[in-house]
Amino acid sequence: MNRRMTTLTLIALLAALAAAMSPGDARTAQAAIPTVLLPIGSSPLVTFRIQFRAGAADDPAGKKGLAQLTASMLTEGGTKKHSFEEITALLYPMASSVNAVVDKDVTTFVGTTHVENLDKYLDLFMQVLLEPRFDPRDFERVKTSQSNYLSKTLRGGNDEELGKEALNVFMYAGHPYGSPDEGLVSNLEAVALDDVKAHYAGMFTRTNVTIGLAGGYPKNLVEKVAKSLERLPATAPSQAKRPATAAISGLEILAVEKDTRATAISMGFPIDVTRADADFYALMVANSHLGEHRTMNGVLMNRMREVRGLNYGDYSYIEHFVQDGGTTFPQTNRPRTEQFFSIWIRPVQPQHRHFAMRLALFELDRLVRDGMTEEQFETARAFVKNYSKLWAQDQSRRLGYLMDSRFYGTDDFLAALPGKLDALTLNDVNAAIKEHLRSDRLRIAVVTKGADSLLNDVINNAPSPMTYEAEGIPAPVVEEDKAIAVYRLNVNKAASKIVDVSEMFEK
Repeated sequence: MNRRMTTLTLIALLAALAAAMSPGDARTAQAAIPTVLLPIGSSPLVTFRIQFRAGAADDPAGKKGLAQLTASMLTEGGTKKHSFEEITALLYPMASSVNAVVDKDVTTFVGTTHVENLDKYLDLFMQVLLEPRFDPRDFERVKTSQSNYLSKTLRGGNDEELGKEALNVFMYAGHPYGSPDEGLVSNLEAVALDDVKAHYAGMFTRTNVTIGLAGGYPKNLVEKVAKSLERLPATAPSQAKRPATAAISGLEILAVEKDTRATAISMGFPIDVTRADADFYALMVANSHLGEHRTMNGVLMNRMREVRGLNYGDYSYIEHFVQDGGTTFPQTNRPRTEQFFSIWIRPVQPQHRHFAMRLALFELDRLVRDGMTEEQFETARAFVKNYSKLWAQDQSRRLGYLMDSRFYGTDDFLAALPGKLDALTLNDVNAAIKEHLRSDRLRIAVVTKGADSLLNDVINNAPSPMTYEAEGIPAPVVEEDKAIAVYRLNVNKAASKIVDVSEMFEK
């Protein structure tokens, strides 16, 4: 696509694509195995999304990371007919792959191929799913890579992801969601190849699988895939009942001590709203106003980056968000039965960490207290309505959204969204804000050097004056900074703690 193409032209083209992928074309077939179909006769590509209702939340105690390890053994190991190197070599000339997306509640195997390669690709895809080699050498390689991600990459190389994952662990302590999808270092050490084989046999069954197909596939492909998957065991997976999330009292802080030059901050709390709820659409508008991911229209982005130059970006979310590659959009097929609200403050200079935390909570409190104005509501609603047309940029993402809709038991999310937004009123949005959002009971994860000093300052509400290297800061900003510098944070000292980064994701 020409890089000079205007945003409006891009939106128009993508709207046409969405129209071609209309709800009438996207339907769920009545079959022994549930099937979500998105036929696009003009497409030369065929997309597969084979999803199992089993994920990281189903990992047994003491073996966190088993679901991710099992999925990786399928996509990064060999099959009974081919080694991993041979599978890679066979897929390379097709410019295709088979990838796994593991989240808390589902595991999805994803791939796209040209229709001319469909038969060869399908054979390899089914080998990956149904005939894993489970070679001990592949197992050691994959397990080592997964453990290194936790102990080296996450702890040492990416403070932003470390902060977000630390929040997840802190927010869901004692809950099956309370560890990274990749697991815990000590738990992975305890996982044997036989555990992977048992998890595969017990969780990847035809009673909990959904077939997703999109593109210009032949009519008999649905039957061929379903027949292949009938080779899976017919047993129902054993999935334990999940406990309620722990109540949060005041501001509870997890300060992760790390020798780092900047400070990453993430904060949030579980909410009782998913895409299955009417209030989700009202919260979409409120959240877009507060901090849409990597856009310039959110209050947090405007007040923290544009006005004060604190950092690169500041965003908020009403559901779990993982960015899809180089886009600004969320990955699909990460649906959850339980969701959470969060704010992500990209790293700030250490001298601004306390002020940045206060400013984010100050803006959240203002939204909860005052709600949105009519003008803010109309602006945010129009933005979401237009921006959402960009979310289905290819048939794989469109299929992913359809499968997520099936998970939540709703109509086609993208097709229904414009009507849902049109039906909203300002009162609907402000009522949803009052009911579901709050600024006084959150868990906050901070990755910083000198964690004890920060925690002491925050607990004691020490002033945190904002300083600027530039001159000519507008007087209203300076005056507001004075109020934010002493904005009171009611920290729950007993529930707050300092953890060295070496202890994170260990056990």
